[in-house]
Amino acid sequence: MSSKDNVAIGQLLSLLESRYAIRVLWALKDGHPQTFRILQDSVGNITPNTLNTRIKELRAAGFLNHGSDGYLATPMGLDLLKRMGDLAAFANKWVSSQTPVQA
Repeated sequence: MSSKDNVAIGQLLSLLESRYAIRVLWALKDGHPQTFRILQDSVGNITPNTLNTRIKELRAAGFLNHGSDGYLATPMGLDLLKRMGDLAAFANKWVSSQTPVQA
């Protein structure tokens, strides 16, 4: 991997590592617009201030927009979500491979 690739990946991960950033984007994966309140409920346990911050960051990065019906993932955001599509299958596989902690 080139140093240019490493920089690009580092920038993307820096954005997505922000608290709730992936959850906000993931909540929009179905392509349906969500109002601020619905998006807050979809993410769960996120304060309005934090949600506002993540929305601003994700909008600035080109991953989501606000339309007349609410927030939507942009084509770039949907592309990222598509690439993360295997995450659910992997997460289920990983969880089922974990052995319960013995007391």
